[in-house]
Amino acid sequence: MVGDSVGTRPLKILYAAGLSPNDSALYRLWALERLGHTIVRLNAFEYAAGNALLGKVTMRLAAGPSVNRLNRDLLSMAERENPDLVWTDKLLSMQPETLEKLRAMGIATVSYMIDNPFGTRSDPGWRLYMKDIPYYNLHVVQRDANIADYKARGARDVIKIQTAYEPTIHFPPPPGWSDANRDREVSFIGTPYDQRSEFLTRLWKEFGLPVTVSGGLVWKQHLSAEAVAAMYRGSGELFRDAYREGIWKSKINLSFLTHSNKDEFAHKSFEIAACEGFLLVERSEGHLQRFVEDEEAVFFSTIEECVEKVRRYLPDEGARNRIAVAGRARAARSGYHNDRQVGLIVERARMIIPEVKSVAG
Repeated sequence: MVGDSVGTRPLKILYAAGLSPNDSALYRLWALERLGHTIVRLNAFEYAAGNALLGKVTMRLAAGPSVNRLNRDLLSMAERENPDLVWTDKLLSMQPETLEKLRAMGIATVSYMIDNPFGTRSDPGWRLYMKDIPYYNLHVVQRDANIADYKARGARDVIKIQTAYEPTIHFPPPPGWSDANRDREVSFIGTPYDQRSEFLTRLWKEFGLPVTVSGGLVWKQHLSAEAVAAMYRGSGELFRDAYREGIWKSKINLSFLTHSNKDEFAHKSFEIAACEGFLLVERSEGHLQRFVEDEEAVFFSTIEECVEKVRRYLPDEGARNRIAVAGRARAARSGYHNDRQVGLIVERARMIIPEVKSVAG
């Protein structure tokens, strides 16, 4: 039967995304390889425009010579490799006619989108992607609200899969790790989205808490000079080993929802838990569904509650360690890692591939 043609065999996947050592798209590719699938890579970063100004225009409009070349090359690779599936990971430069041609070739298409094109964050570059929505066979999104958003735009199929940690990067510290190894008291490692800079400044200045912030130099545009001197550490973003070690060295790891993205949970929350860090995170239904409050993570809804929880747990190393260990066990047990979450996408794709092949054939 055509419907049984892919069975449970490993798939051949043409994986098109921006691939660098610091991008989570690469981590999802690794998970596909660990699951036994054959991956053909197309690195979208190799199609960057030749200069900064052209790059900004290309990014905003998703048009121009580099976009055309990427689409031509992807189709050539698909013709040569004959994959079961083309998987794009936040690829904003796919053209609808490319997706139509792939379907005519009997190749199913999946779009994995970690961000929210329907949010209020006003990131540039969504123009072409929004036109693509009806042409993909499957969309993978992170939010319940996006399922209705995508279907209203004509999406054929949409599933929600949560963000996940990468087990080869996010793992616990060496045995015996303790507060003697932690030189960050109340720590945030990340970006200044929403009102995070104001929140963290108030924790430090108004409530007198020992706050340390790490992340891109953009923080210096969001914090006062006084706050930068008091809180900001380092000279840029922390990636991979430095990021993990930053979590290890933090007594309390803060995590926030990105409200402008309408997030239900924070990607960072799963990474902190996987690193066996003590997680103090903004309360949400998404977090409450994934961690037992005060046993596997600690939650706050207001700045006053955050301050209360910091003052409760900062001097109590034993309680922090117990919760961190339980959070790590929950993340592993419930499959908050790439292998499980990527595997769920493959399971859904297996249902679509035979249908696409049948229509084309």
